[in-house]
Amino acid sequence: MLPYAHFLGLRADVDADEVRLVMPFDDRLIGAPGRLHGGATAGLLELAGVVRLLVALGDEEVPPQLKPVTVTVDYLREGAARATYASATLTRLGRRIANLHAVAWQIDRARPIAAANLNILLDRGAVVA
Repeated sequence: MLPYAHFLGLRADVDADEVRLVMPFDDRLIGAPGRLHGGATAGLLELAGVVRLLVALGDEEVPPQLKPVTVTVDYLREGAARATYASATLTRLGRRIANLHAVAWQIDRARPIAAANLNILLDRGAVVA
């Protein structure tokens, strides 16, 4: 398990359609009193994207390092002191770049607390000209 995922206490719920990360609330994740820290939310979104990418790569050899090129987070509403969920959608998987969109919510998936667009660098071999 990745150290930051361990720190956040993440677990994965997997079904046929998606991988959903669950981040239980913990006092270590407090930003403002009684509110979830934005960094924890951003970390959850980034890790949801990475997990989705690893699932998409499947049996392919996983590149030694997946490097986020850009992670743009839109904070849509305050995160309360409760469990937070996230999942990501792969929008494009190229040879060197993967583009993903991740969403985090708490009680109601239709009312997300944050969303992120991610571009992740992966080297899947030399580009053939």
